[in-house]
Amino acid sequence: MRRRDVLMGGAALAAGAGLSAPAVSQGVAANRLLRFVPQSNPGSLDPVWTTAYVTRNHAFLVYDTLYGSDADLNVHPQMAAGHQEEDGGRTVTVTLRDGLRSHAGDPGRAADCGASITRWWRRDPMGQAAAAATDEVTAADDRRIRFRLKAPYPRLIPTLAKPSNGCYIMPERVARTDPFQQITDYTGSGPMRFRREEWITGQILVYERFAGYQPIATGTPSLTAGPKVMNLDRVEWRILPDPATAAAALQAGEIDWWEQPQVDIQPLLRRNRNIVVDVQDPIGLISAMRFNTLHPPFDNPAVRRAVIAAVNQQDVVIAINGNDPAGYTTGVGWFTPDTPMANRAGLEAFRTSIPAGREALRAAGYRGEKVAFLGPTDILAPKAASEVMADVLRQMGFDVDYQAMDWGTVLQRRSKKEPPGQGGWSVLCTSFAGYDFLDPLVHSQIRGNGAQGWFGWPEVPRLEELRTQWLAAPDLASQQRIAAEIQATALEAAPGIPLGHYKQFTAYRRSLSGVLRGIPVFWNVRKG
Repeated sequence: MRRRDVLMGGAALAAGAGLSAPAVSQGVAANRLLRFVPQSNPGSLDPVWTTAYVTRNHAFLVYDTLYGSDADLNVHPQMAAGHQEEDGGRTVTVTLRDGLRSHAGDPGRAADCGASITRWWRRDPMGQAAAAATDEVTAADDRRIRFRLKAPYPRLIPTLAKPSNGCYIMPERVARTDPFQQITDYTGSGPMRFRREEWITGQILVYERFAGYQPIATGTPSLTAGPKVMNLDRVEWRILPDPATAAAALQAGEIDWWEQPQVDIQPLLRRNRNIVVDVQDPIGLISAMRFNTLHPPFDNPAVRRAVIAAVNQQDVVIAINGNDPAGYTTGVGWFTPDTPMANRAGLEAFRTSIPAGREALRAAGYRGEKVAFLGPTDILAPKAASEVMADVLRQMGFDVDYQAMDWGTVLQRRSKKEPPGQGGWSVLCTSFAGYDFLDPLVHSQIRGNGAQGWFGWPEVPRLEELRTQWLAAPDLASQQRIAAEIQATALEAAPGIPLGHYKQFTAYRRSLSGVLRGIPVFWNVRKG
């Protein structure tokens, strides 16, 4: 049967997908209930333990942040009423605003914030820089968080406003969890409460409006800043990995919002006058391949570099986003295109030639080790990139063991440091929001800090030295010069490979209004 025929099945398919409302939601008014299909099933609900964006989106519902960023990356208070600098900028005190409460009914406290910050910044690249600049962070009292800095650090408050995978505030008892272990208590203080009792892994996650949440009274909703006004009483995330089923349910009105519709389905959805198909995040995303540098064959930098020679970024981004050049950018390095740090240093390594990659692999001394390639089945961009790059590796001569699994399992597997034959992995593909590739401060893929770094754990001291230089650079020109050297060094060390830049589309019923661009958040949204 053709996919088009399947999609036109509409309500019949959707009805068979388990979309009927649970009994607990029957009393919720239709215009106060939103059904959403996320990009994948979340493998973890801990936004510190994982950097997965599906978990980030969950976190923005459940947790609040001290500061937020608008679409122009200007910083605005969120939980904070403001901050004060003393001692020439070496002491920064953040004061909490009135009306903060956790989902358990406890008042929001500075101790919660301090514990959340120190847990988060052990894992996050931008947070790690702030931690290195800080001697101590303490609760001066219940409403004031005090940072004692080694020297003035103007990036501290922007760090706390990081818009993607930022610092979510948890109760102190939860935030005391080792950051390399997953939390099991999902109590937050954000605009929605997670209904753990209704959670069915791989099927549904449920959130209800937290009546005790008081949005900040000032500002305009934009990205992660401004008042988080919930016009919905209940949000249901429905896990529908089959795109035909999701498309049919959206057309039938049985779901309201599909985060990431496949490119071949988008034309059909655009023809439906009741559906809006639009770019979710104007800054776009960068697809990336990541190597596990702990084990053969990718413990050898020459083997990693050989793959770069064979990469054709256009093949990857077309597989993700289709043939329209407006939807992608090639010739992309490690920084978000059209932003100040973007440069072309080292891009000559991309020869877009399988024979060149094959010859480089022979010269690197590849000995036929099996490559455990984690291939997601249920998330749009990483699935497409993985299929393209697995074929590239095979053509180069790698012995590829392509292990198909859902994205949640990929997220669990990538944390394992054991050899590939003992449950570990060799290589995977993922995507990063442009916000996370703006500069060396926020960037996780051009670090060389080993066990403290992102999955794959490369040790490249020169990258760390250059990052330190970039942080101390006195002006934009110096930053750009160092960023170019960082990119060239990263492509030489090759902990991973940038695979191209693309725009991500989202689709929702026209009955929704107030959908913000950037990150899929649910405040400001109205239905009906």
